[in-house]
Amino acid sequence: MKKIYILPVLLMFIFSNCEKVIDVDVPSIQPKLIIDAAFDVYFDETPVTVNTTVKLKLSADYFEENIPTVTNATVFVTDLSSNTIINYSDINNDGDYEADVAFIPSENTEYELTVIYNNQTYKGKASRVKSSPINSIIQGDETLFTGKETQLKVDFTDVSDKEEFYLFNFTNNLMIALDDRFFNGSDYNFSYFYQEDDIELPADVTIRMSGMTKEYYTYFEVLINQSGQNSGGPFQTIPSSLLGNMINKTDEANFPLGYFHISETDTFDISLVDKSE
Repeated sequence: MKKIYILPVLLMFIFSNCEKVIDVDVPSIQPKLIIDAAFDVYFDETPVTVNTTVKLKLSADYFEENIPTVTNATVFVTDLSSNTIINYSDINNDGDYEADVAFIPSENTEYELTVIYNNQTYKGKASRVKSSPINSIIQGDETLFTGKETQLKVDFTDVSDKEEFYLFNFTNNLMIALDDRFFNGSDYNFSYFYQEDDIELPADVTIRMSGMTKEYYTYFEVLINQSGQNSGGPFQTIPSSLLGNMINKTDEANFPLGYFHISETDTFDISLVDKSE
């Protein structure tokens, strides 16, 4: 019996003496401007409220933990139907630029976002994309593989018989994108499952449902696949040079990362309980 215990100890000794520290030389890349301008119009609220924050950051090297913020840019939005300009300011010096005046994007109106940074001008255009209100969300009893998942049963009605795309945010930047090819113009329900590490029960959560353009849907699908669901949000780090709809008008080769988009958004609050007890 002694040999059974001695052999693993000898193997551990041999392997521990073979360990070497290897320095990986990861080349540094020129930082790129990241523009996160995903506007939300909460159309089903009275009165209607909005999130029109423009978040500016710089891309960082692979092993960098801190993402640099941009606090010295000039930011404004132009209503292209009237040429009205809405100026933005970063009051808290945290890279989050807020409109200087109350601004609710109108329907059937095209807007242009302009960001001027480091003597270069970036521009992109977007119009408000319609969405549907959420009919209901309830907590279900089903689980998946581990038996410790938490089920959400979501129900909504597709807004029309046109091609539509939707983005769901299940809090903590847990997101899925849907297209209506299989439920065009009809009621639709599906289940979403929180993993055990996603949320600590009991918990109060807010689910957001937003309309998307086809182009933003395609962009977001690639972005989620590349960055993963738990990386601090889709615009926290950009793992590759994924082109959005913002264009560098000064130097096209120095393209930015990120997107300008305006969504109608509905929210639904729900209190989740721990059903495993």
